[in-house]
Amino acid sequence: MTKHNSSKTPRQAEDKTSRASSGDRQLSTLRGLQFWLFATNILSPYLPVYFSAKGYTSSQIGTMMMLGPLLAVLFQPFWGYLSDKLGTVKKIIAGLWGMSILASIGLFQSSGYGSALFFATAVYFFWLPTLPLMDSVTIKATEKRGVSYGSIRLFGSVGYMTILIGAGLLFGSLVGIGNLSYLFWALWIPALLLLFRLKDEPTEGERMTLASLKPILQNKSFLWFLLLIFIMSVPHRMHDVMFGLYLQNAGGSESLVGYSWALHALFEIPAFALLNKYLHKVRELTLLGLVCILYTLRWTGYALATEPWVMVLLQAGAVVTYAVFWITAVYYTVRVLPKQLISTGQSLLSMVYLGLAGMTGGTVGGWLLDHYGGSSIYWFAAAASLLAGCGFLATEFVSQRRTFRR
Repeated sequence: MTKHNSSKTPRQAEDKTSRASSGDRQLSTLRGLQFWLFATNILSPYLPVYFSAKGYTSSQIGTMMMLGPLLAVLFQPFWGYLSDKLGTVKKIIAGLWGMSILASIGLFQSSGYGSALFFATAVYFFWLPTLPLMDSVTIKATEKRGVSYGSIRLFGSVGYMTILIGAGLLFGSLVGIGNLSYLFWALWIPALLLLFRLKDEPTEGERMTLASLKPILQNKSFLWFLLLIFIMSVPHRMHDVMFGLYLQNAGGSESLVGYSWALHALFEIPAFALLNKYLHKVRELTLLGLVCILYTLRWTGYALATEPWVMVLLQAGAVVTYAVFWITAVYYTVRVLPKQLISTGQSLLSMVYLGLAGMTGGTVGGWLLDHYGGSSIYWFAAAASLLAGCGFLATEFVSQRRTFRR
């Protein structure tokens, strides 16, 4: 009787090693891309300060920061659809990054409000869609390799924290905020180099068609979820734009603005690293409802705070608010939608968070700051978060009752 050799041939072993090496390289590339992509988000905390130094009002700054997200709302699902349709995320990201960099050149050369508004809009119009696209390729890569999404996404928080600490030192003692452009452009060099190493993750199943969008448009539960995400996100996006101005009005320095956001990012890291292990133990809608309650308490703290150091410490609340909110929302979207719609679903989620909520938060926040002072922003935020929390918890309660009756 012939004895079969169960051991792998050298060629099989070599192929397996090659695939493992390729997977490790893809994950390391994604870690680096998350790091540098969020490092380029240095404009979020510092651009309002930059515009304020140029003499623009809070309302003007709110409009400049949020008109881009508003227009991106109209096209955000298109980029997700296009990536699913063509089966490539890498090329679309490369094109969008290139246009964002070109627009930033015009932004930092602008001398009037009209041109600054146009180029600021263009920067965010092209940059924002790359966040959900990067999330979609990260989710596909981690699912295939048995790695948690949070373990890759946390590198985005590390990158954001690192560059903000560096910017705080830079703007606080060496150069002024007027040199923001040079730092921003330098951050794109490693990001673009890493993008060349990225490989597209093929989508399993059928290729995207317009007809395949019907499951999203007909999914009333998912559309209701997006509405609650919008109510929940408006306060957060309002805080993103107005906090630097609020902190400065209370006596904080430009460098303190950077350090405060670095603290915010620092406390996101353990949440992104650990939440994946415990997420399955709590239903997503219940968790989002609890997060909204914590947001309510956090925003109330900002409204009552009068000292800059208290406001900075409150940034640490990100560990139980933003980080938990985002990773839970991402997992819920992935769970309830078909695999071929992952990119489109992530684009819709980001459209609501970055676009609709961003536009509303920036506009309303700027108006409140100009007319009623900084604390009014956070009283409004607390009320909106409480409303969203009640909505999530009530939705979960109704869902559980329906399941029990069946």
